[in-house]
Amino acid sequence: MNGTAHMAIGATVGFLTANTLQTDPTTTLFLVGIGGVSGLMPDMDIDGKLSNRITFSHKFIRTIAQRIGILMIIYSLLEGSETEKWIGAGAGIGIIIISSFIRQRHMLTLTGLAVLGGGLSLQESWLWLLGGYIILASFTPHRSYTHSIAGIAFFGIIAFQFEAFMGIDGIFTTCIAGYISHLIADLKCLPFNKRGVKLFLPFFSKEF
Repeated sequence: MNGTAHMAIGATVGFLTANTLQTDPTTTLFLVGIGGVSGLMPDMDIDGKLSNRITFSHKFIRTIAQRIGILMIIYSLLEGSETEKWIGAGAGIGIIIISSFIRQRHMLTLTGLAVLGGGLSLQESWLWLLGGYIILASFTPHRSYTHSIAGIAFFGIIAFQFEAFMGIDGIFTTCIAGYISHLIADLKCLPFNKRGVKLFLPFFSKEF
């Protein structure tokens, strides 16, 4: 199932939660938005809608790095001493070569580190836990740990802390239900899914 469908299901979950709790219009919109985001969270392990929205494009960063490398080479050759020319040119070439290996997952890791750092500096547990989730997702294969019961539990802790921080009833329920809706929609028993999810990682790797 694609990201748009997952987001729509998650948003619907948020609306149903808001309707059950009889929330005001502002809170309803907030829960719908949170539900949509939660419905996309398991796919943080790929270059999907949500991961691409929260990170810079790796192509953009790569282009900037390559241009910096070229400028460094030109400046070193024109302005540097004999030794500085070689060092500067070598550094510029190194930047160009290294930048060619930058991928979107690397940008996701950096984003996770930034969120983690922000959470630690602000002393907000939900924020640094979210940063940890993003970092872990950037290193895991698709439809593995983020698509498991362990992933639900980890995200549930984040959601619980976030609800306590915001003081809005329904956040935890919306987040958990939105997250679980993604896993249900990815089950192998559904005709439009070629692959399933490994719910019991790391204990069992069977797909469901």
